[in-house]
Amino acid sequence: MFELIKAIGFGLMVLLPLVNPLTTVALFLGLCKNMTLEERNYQARMASIYVFIIMLVAFYAGTSVMNTFSISISGLRIAGGLIISFIGFRMLFPIQNDEYSLSLSDNKSNNTKISNIAFVPLAMPSTAGPGTIAMIISWVSTVHDNVYFSPWVNTIAPILLFITISFIVWIVLRSSSAIMHIVGSNGIEAVSRLIGFLLVCMGVQFIINGVIEVVNNYHI
Repeated sequence: MFELIKAIGFGLMVLLPLVNPLTTVALFLGLCKNMTLEERNYQARMASIYVFIIMLVAFYAGTSVMNTFSISISGLRIAGGLIISFIGFRMLFPIQNDEYSLSLSDNKSNNTKISNIAFVPLAMPSTAGPGTIAMIISWVSTVHDNVYFSPWVNTIAPILLFITISFIVWIVLRSSSAIMHIVGSNGIEAVSRLIGFLLVCMGVQFIINGVIEVVNNYHI
């Protein structure tokens, strides 16, 4: 049991800095300012479930999927960077018009719009982004040859690790309601613009890193 706890703790030290739940909650605050408490709680729950599914799929099938479609890690980084940059621009320069306002007042269309937030961008690429997926896929190649832990630990630890990370993400996102009461609507608007700018920077950096990897690979 101690060996299992040690393996999970090691995994948390490696993946949590990449997952970075605090960045996700800042993004969540900017995106859910027009949601009700029930809608925010629903998005928090679904985002944590999606994070678990993404990490699980990346661990067990990530290498096969990327090889099947000839997707490289650098391509994954560039695609994630484009998505993050697009979301950042939308947050930095929000579109306010009558049609958009009516869609917010319509509960049905609002739920349809909200349904896209939990997976993109909260779960992917904000939480389980290119860096996290790349780390998990690279972990797969070494876990079978791992001599530091028993085979049963190598089998059970990844699932328990992903459940733990998803639970942490859920707790952090649920706490956003308290943060919203403290910051207020004007504060959320300011946070939204700031996070939008940071997301654009992060997206551009992801693209730069992906391009550098492509250039280095062709150079070699």
